[in-house]
Amino acid sequence: MVGDNFGAAKSSPHLEIFRKKGIEVLLLAEPIDEWLMGQLREYQEHTLVDITRGALELSELGDSEDLKPAEQLQEENKALVERLSAVLADQVSEVRATQRLTDSPACLVLGEYDIGEQMRKIMAASGQAVPESKPVLEVNPEHPLIIRLSGESADEGFSELGHLLFDQAALAEGRQLADPGAFVQRMNRLLIELSA
Repeated sequence: MVGDNFGAAKSSPHLEIFRKKGIEVLLLAEPIDEWLMGQLREYQEHTLVDITRGALELSELGDSEDLKPAEQLQEENKALVERLSAVLADQVSEVRATQRLTDSPACLVLGEYDIGEQMRKIMAASGQAVPESKPVLEVNPEHPLIIRLSGESADEGFSELGHLLFDQAALAEGRQLADPGAFVQRMNRLLIELSA
């Protein structure tokens, strides 16, 4: 896993299922690491896999009796996923339920062939055009925030919470928010509502 710095990589939501299963993950924090890992596919007969890309096949992690099959998880959360997909259509390529997360409500996942954040920053700093891509938003259906979101009947409230969820996931990844002012306004409205 590549992060902006070691602290950010160490606290990433992407590590949650690996911590739970006791599986070691290589954390990389140098700007060149993402490019290097794109070139280095194997090390001593071990295939290297970026845990922030694509759908994570949890059955390969061993001891997966406590995990639901991906199809069942998607079916059980179909209404939430479809509703959230509509709200975030401009920001994400897909929304899906996941068991990758154990403590966090959501995370952003790169498409299998998308350019990662570190490489995007390097390209932008060198004046190269950075291809547009939208991340996948994965949500943890067992997290209290997602349960609260599922029960939100008002479209405006659902939209506010959905956008906050996306922005939180982006911040956890070390991304810059497209509109930090809108995030602050949403957060203030939520705090005022909670304190009333």
